[in-house]
Amino acid sequence: MSIIININLPKDLETTLREAWGSNLDQAALEALAIEGYRSRKFSAAEVGRLLGLHDRWTVNAWLAERHVPLSYSASDVDADREAHDRVLGKTA
Repeated sequence: MSIIININLPKDLETTLREAWGSNLDQAALEALAIEGYRSRKFSAAEVGRLLGLHDRWTVNAWLAERHVPLSYSASDVDADREAHDRVLGKTA
């Protein structure tokens, strides 16, 4: 199920937005929502992918990088990955 969201804009602002973002304001608004959702940690990368129809995490990561959005990867994520690595491959000296 999907929903339709309408945004009422003054004509001059619509013109300004079209000049800045192109003629497809629907897509531009969806992408802006995805970016802000990801930056604020309300959306995961997988949710951004679902929202935009991107089919794998590599495509999502590339899409975010093209828009200069840093990946949401914290120090605790690094620690968890390091622990998983050590668990699977064994600790290295």
